[in-house]
Amino acid sequence: MSDQELLTEFLFAAEQGDTDAVKKCLAAGVDINATNRQGRTAITLASLNKHYDCVALLISAGADINKQDQTCFNPFLISCLNNDLTLLRLVLPAKPDLDRLTRFGGVGITPASEKGHVEIVRELLTHTDINVNHTNFVGWTPLLEAIVLNDGGAKQQEIVKLLLDHGANPHMTDKYGKSPLTLAREKGYHQIAELLVAAGA
Repeated sequence: MSDQELLTEFLFAAEQGDTDAVKKCLAAGVDINATNRQGRTAITLASLNKHYDCVALLISAGADINKQDQTCFNPFLISCLNNDLTLLRLVLPAKPDLDRLTRFGGVGITPASEKGHVEIVRELLTHTDINVNHTNFVGWTPLLEAIVLNDGGAKQQEIVKLLLDHGANPHMTDKYGKSPLTLAREKGYHQIAELLVAAGA
């Protein structure tokens, strides 16, 4: 089998979650961090398809968990974007680079805060030292994203409270100088506004 055929088989096996085939390819000397046309490694393909046994196998075999594809996906960021707590808990012990950016310039907690992924946000704040005040390309912190880009409902209130309890700065404004409190009030999110006031906003 040529190197290219071996690689194709390896990436397909990871995408399908076929751990036996993945092991065979590794034993045959395939490059564990080689990518497909989208820049996706085997571990990224396995992560996207929720093949957790395969992800665990590739981590233990030494896969680069930080390598990002053309859309900036890697296993850690996939777990944050897709609300995949099982994947996150698999990846965290492998010490992922928490500073890797999504295509919008956020860190993992940014999209998780925006999308209402409460358990992901809690896991990140409790078990990592991810930068809770990171500002993305459009000038928004996770706290601002949690307020501006969602519905102000119970999940968002819980996320705002979690962020504030773990050091989110309630005074960091968007690029127009609007504070989280101003934005919460503009949107009529009274419970979130109360949380911000209680945190000293």
